[in-house]
Amino acid sequence: MTTVLRLIPLFPFVGFLVNVFLGRRLSKRVSGGIACLAMLASFLVGAISTWTLVQRPSDARVVDDTVFLWIASGDFQIPLTFRLDPLAALMVLVVTGVGFLIHLYSVSYMHEETDGEYARYFSYLNLFASFMLVLVLGANFLVMFVGWEGVGLCSYLLIGFWFKKRSAADAGKKAFVVNRIGDFAFIVGMLLAFREFGTLDFREIAFEAARLSPEVTFGLISLMTLLFFIGATGKSAQIPLYVWLPDAMEGPTPVSALIHAATMVTAGVYMIGRNAALFSLAPITMDVVAVIGTATALMAGTIGLVQNDIKRVLAYSTVSQLGYMFLAMGVGAFAGGIFHLYTHAFFKALLFLGSGAVIHALHGEQDIRNMGGLRRDLPITYWTFVIGALAIAGVPGLSGFFSKDEILYRTFAGGHTLLWTVGAITSLLTATYMFRLVFLTFHGERPESAGSTAHHGGSDHGHGGGHGPAHLHDAPPTMAVPLVLLAIGSVVAGYVGVPHALGGANRIEGFLEPSFHPVAVHAPAEAGVGGGHGETAAHGEESPDADAHGGASVELTLMGVSSLIALTGIGLASVFFLRRRELAQATAARLPAVYRTLLNKYYVDEVYDATVVHPIQRTSERVLWKTVDAGMIDGIVNGAGAFVRGSAALLRLSQTGSVRVYAASIFIGVLLVVGYYLVR
Repeated sequence: MTTVLRLIPLFPFVGFLVNVFLGRRLSKRVSGGIACLAMLASFLVGAISTWTLVQRPSDARVVDDTVFLWIASGDFQIPLTFRLDPLAALMVLVVTGVGFLIHLYSVSYMHEETDGEYARYFSYLNLFASFMLVLVLGANFLVMFVGWEGVGLCSYLLIGFWFKKRSAADAGKKAFVVNRIGDFAFIVGMLLAFREFGTLDFREIAFEAARLSPEVTFGLISLMTLLFFIGATGKSAQIPLYVWLPDAMEGPTPVSALIHAATMVTAGVYMIGRNAALFSLAPITMDVVAVIGTATALMAGTIGLVQNDIKRVLAYSTVSQLGYMFLAMGVGAFAGGIFHLYTHAFFKALLFLGSGAVIHALHGEQDIRNMGGLRRDLPITYWTFVIGALAIAGVPGLSGFFSKDEILYRTFAGGHTLLWTVGAITSLLTATYMFRLVFLTFHGERPESAGSTAHHGGSDHGHGGGHGPAHLHDAPPTMAVPLVLLAIGSVVAGYVGVPHALGGANRIEGFLEPSFHPVAVHAPAEAGVGGGHGETAAHGEESPDADAHGGASVELTLMGVSSLIALTGIGLASVFFLRRRELAQATAARLPAVYRTLLNKYYVDEVYDATVVHPIQRTSERVLWKTVDAGMIDGIVNGAGAFVRGSAALLRLSQTGSVRVYAASIFIGVLLVVGYYLVR
């Protein structure tokens, strides 16, 4: 166990190397097979390592794999260490398991690409997974930061995969630039952490934090954690740095599934969970996290209600669900946030891959207004997509119900009534816009003009609209199998967190708790394993006893309210978008300002363009380019050249080629020299 952890990120990295250097010589089957086998190998190693970890006592579930001492400068010692604990184990299984299914799905989905582009795609996909595994297994901030920056790079490469398409290239750059803003704050936070604790190791920081008292006012810990949260808002697309994620749909649909479900956007939530002991000392920061998460969830939910691009609806859904996760983190329900991250990976990957199957069948069409009646021709896609929609809506019995209800319950039990109310409204919006998507895509009748109407948005295959019902085809086996498996996961994944009020043990909470507030290591039980003594103290809202949070009756009541909200949202969607679609159009006509505002995403991109992008462009053009670059720098360089040219022109006058002139010059020179000495 002490040397096997490095294999988990190594396998996909080797797959990346093979495809990036040999991919053009390999067939598509071989390129895709290598990438899929690399992910499967990582999943198997991760599963075996997790199983071994679970067999240990709860206070000894830590395994370190130190590859080498990376940086050594005085007291600044940074080893390249991978660490497996319950939180990292859960994330590894999500990244490799869901990631493998997305790789498998991509084998058929990307078949239209040339051999070289096909290999390039899978090399990026493997590299993305490798960096995400480095991020979640990193034992200290710097190792995490390698993966943190790596997934940012890969998101740029994959979102802009079709770089010849201007919108895709711009979206990739947008994701890269916006994330750099958050990353700068993350770096400053790391520097403050080292200054305060003298280490960047997560467990050592947690042990030191356990000796401190929560800050009553805004202090150094609050500043440090706030900087980390700003980094998280970039990676996990929260206000104000969420604007890159909806544009990430310009990449291939499996890329959207990987980014939105299993990898990059979960990094910010994971980072806060990894530093739960530190964030618990900063109640002001926790309040900021909860409020920003709630506001993001509500805003993205309202935008998703009117979007017409099938992938853009799901993109805003991701932003909204991430807001739920940050709400959980902000109220101290760290296990609840990670629980929702885990269940969300299944149904969001399912929904994106289902949308990809629709786009694939319709030859690039993404506008849901040009769809309808697809359930008859795409039965596998339809039923799996419905399961994903039911799960994200929070319908009882499916995974999303357990995790979302846990967040709302912890929020209410913690006394955050306003945040709970906004979260409940967002839950209603989620159910409504998800079944709007289901009804407009799969029910009703497809418009007659849809088969010949070219689609001008960002489509995965660059084709026009579909070719009519006769040409529709359901997902092929390599796409259908991931859809079915993810649908099963969307149903059963939540049962690891059945709450006490329903007779369960909420096992995922008990499993994850030692990662949030680890017990200090007194003597390792064996090499690479952190042992400890005593029981793990619960902090914040994490308690195994439901009665400590207001009693099981309160929790059951809130479950009933959540269930009613989900069913109400589905009912509203059926009225407005299935039975009487003219009502939706009439409502939009009666509220044109509201509709335009939501359709244009609150004009946030336009505000950023006016206040940030265009001023920077004008400053760059008028000051940095014309004044500094062209005026000063080019002026100095060109002036030096002009001086040399002028001097050379004068010197060239002395080079006449006449022997008599040279002799006269020598004679005059001799006279001047002799005359000088005679006069002296």
